[in-house]
Amino acid sequence: MSHPAAETSSFMTDFLRQSGGVAIIDGGLATELERHGADLNDPLWSAKCLLTSPHLVRAVHLDYLEAGADIIITASYQATIQGFEAKGFSREDSEALLRKSVEIACEARDIYYGRCREGSPDGSDDGRVLKHRPILVAASVGSYGAYLADGSEYSGNYGDAITLETLKDFHRRRVQILAESGADLIAFETVPNKVEAQAYAELLEEEDIKIPAWFSFNSKDGINVVSGDSLLECASIAESCKNAVAVGINCTPPRFIHELILSIKKVTTKPILIYPNSGESYDGDRKEWVQNTGISDQDFVSYVNKWCEIGAALVGGCCRTTPHTIRAIYKTLPNRSAALSSH
Repeated sequence: MSHPAAETSSFMTDFLRQSGGVAIIDGGLATELERHGADLNDPLWSAKCLLTSPHLVRAVHLDYLEAGADIIITASYQATIQGFEAKGFSREDSEALLRKSVEIACEARDIYYGRCREGSPDGSDDGRVLKHRPILVAASVGSYGAYLADGSEYSGNYGDAITLETLKDFHRRRVQILAESGADLIAFETVPNKVEAQAYAELLEEEDIKIPAWFSFNSKDGINVVSGDSLLECASIAESCKNAVAVGINCTPPRFIHELILSIKKVTTKPILIYPNSGESYDGDRKEWVQNTGISDQDFVSYVNKWCEIGAALVGGCCRTTPHTIRAIYKTLPNRSAALSSH
């Protein structure tokens, strides 16, 4: 699909209307890939699976669709041309891997639609959600810090050497490729600072990118983005970007989300998206999650209802959330079943 500027403004509002007012984003990728047997002990992380086990990536996308997700995010968060080239891939192969991340997600959607057609007539199928509905594929773009894989995506501190122009040059080709890959929109995720948000906004304009995008920031204090930059200033960049169809927060502990939504509402008229992590803390030195520091799916869902009440329009999960979390969100949103059965 191509979305000229005029259509871009109504793209998300139309989609949300078809989704019954609130759309569900999928959950964490890495944990699920490991559960399916993938080995992610690699700085290229989920992107490594694009190469070694695309069938596992597709299986995880399908799990989320069968849990009720309306939007699936591609496994390209850490997939960068520079990262692949550092591993010895050619430019062509690196670009092909980016395209592959979108192809895998689109295949999962096609398979899912096939299962919906074959599914049980009453729509109840051993807990799986088999309902034909509009589904978007969002092409993930992780920050420059995610490529560095040194934790700077969680600090937002890139040092003085990294300028607006450096960041635009770093992301340019990747954004061009993902924009032409068949994805419905680009997801700029875990944006840790203002300069990177500005780089994305300028790239969309300069390269005349035809598909919509969302901007999602992360916070560790419930007030600012992780770098200490003002969330209001960051969200304002997305608000004034004509391609941006939603703005919000991901990869942030649930307890901070309420205040962050209220902040974003002050500066944006665009739909607000929220997909936090489970609240577990990550030990960057040991490169592992600290057990039993997160919240249960039940608690997560009770938060989701409150977030929707105060203005969130797209909700899902990030790190350490699972298809169980997404299914619980699907079940709790009051107008899901009614909206879908009327189509």
